[in-house]
Parts: sequence; structure tokens; C-alpha cells
Amino acid sequence: METVRDIAIIILALESIVIGLLLAVLVIQVIRLVRLLREEVMPILNSTQETVGTVRGTAAFVSDHLVQPMVKVSSYAAGARRAVSMLFGRSGRNGQGQ
Repeated sequence: METVRDIAIIILALESIVIGLLLAVLVIQVIRLVRLLREEVMPILNSTQETVGTVRGTAAFVSDHLVQPMVKVSSYAAGARRAVSMLFGRSGRNGQGQ
């Protein structure tokens, strides 16, 4: 019976050593993953944030210098069409009488 107990203790000790080694390998892999995230992913995220800022600025510029003037011109043209339509007695949306 003592021999079985001694063998069981030896097996448990070997198992503990194997689990310890595997845990050490796991910790090393986690450290490598964290290093990869810092060195590879963070620059990509920073570049993406810069790109988003550039796109935001471009959208604001286009809105201020192209879209808003076009909307104003279009609204003035629509108002002028409606005024001409009203002056010449035409009603209807397309300038056609009913």
C-alpha cells in the first residue's frame, strides 16, 4: 500500500511540474501578445485616428465650400422659377396650367 501511495505522490509531483511548465508557456505567450498589440496594433490605430480626422476636415471643407453654396443657388433658382410662374399666371408645380 505504501508503494501505491509513493507512486501516486510521484505522479502528482510530475503532473504539477507539467502544469507549471505549461502555465509558464501561457504567461510567455500572453506577454508576446501584449507586446504585439503595443508594437503593431497601436500604430495602426493611431494612423486610423489621423485618417478619420482628415476625412472629418475634408467633409467640413466640402460642406462649407461646395454643398452650402449649391443649396443656396438651387433655392434661389427655385424661388425665381416660382416667382416667374406666379407672375405669368401659371400654377402647378412644373409651370403647367391646370
